[in-house]
Amino acid sequence: MAKVEYPPKHVAIIMDGNGRWAKNRGLLRLNGHEEGAESVRTAMGFCRDNNIPYLTLYAFSVENWVRPKPEISGLMRLLHTFLTRNEHELHENQVRFQTIGRIDDMPDYVRVEIDRVTEATKHYPDWTVTLALSYGGRTEITDAVRAIAERVKAGEMDPASISEQTVADHLYNPQLPDPDLLIRTSGELRLSNFLLWQVSYAEIYVTDVYWPDFREKEFAEALEAYRGRSRRYGAIE
Repeated sequence: MAKVEYPPKHVAIIMDGNGRWAKNRGLLRLNGHEEGAESVRTAMGFCRDNNIPYLTLYAFSVENWVRPKPEISGLMRLLHTFLTRNEHELHENQVRFQTIGRIDDMPDYVRVEIDRVTEATKHYPDWTVTLALSYGGRTEITDAVRAIAERVKAGEMDPASISEQTVADHLYNPQLPDPDLLIRTSGELRLSNFLLWQVSYAEIYVTDVYWPDFREKEFAEALEAYRGRSRRYGAIE
């Protein structure tokens, strides 16, 4: 089978290494998260410039709520600030903003901003950036199964009719295509409960670079590696 000739339609990124980046420089962990926010802006621009219409970023997991309260508070303030300061770029570049996860878990002032920016950008058709917030792959699948069970209980669905597509249709955002490329920074070799259903056939690229240092050059290297892959989907090459 021929190598991939076209850019991926959807790139998902596990943004890892902010804390270690800061520690290596004698800085606070929050400083690492702040610098990581600049890499988010870089990734958004890179996808637009390279005709990649969907970008999904693992920003805050359901497991992250166990972190120290000061760090969580700092992350929530950073998210709020990122949305307010960068909304104009979303409009200038006609980028649709959306989220997946248990958004009701977020603080009220953050959730209000998420809802506002989501509504303000929902009409942009060509570019989409999705933040996974209070997100977990197992939680998403569990919520989908629960929703399906409720429909069966209500008599709206026959259990015998449930298929893979049924489950996919009940995920947080059924319209979001499965990722073609999953990038993980900081060298860790695990999925960390991210998009477990959706990445079944994604190409995985791992780099030792910490997220705050992941900029255009590093993204281009990931894209070049993707183009060298053969996507067989279970077939024989």
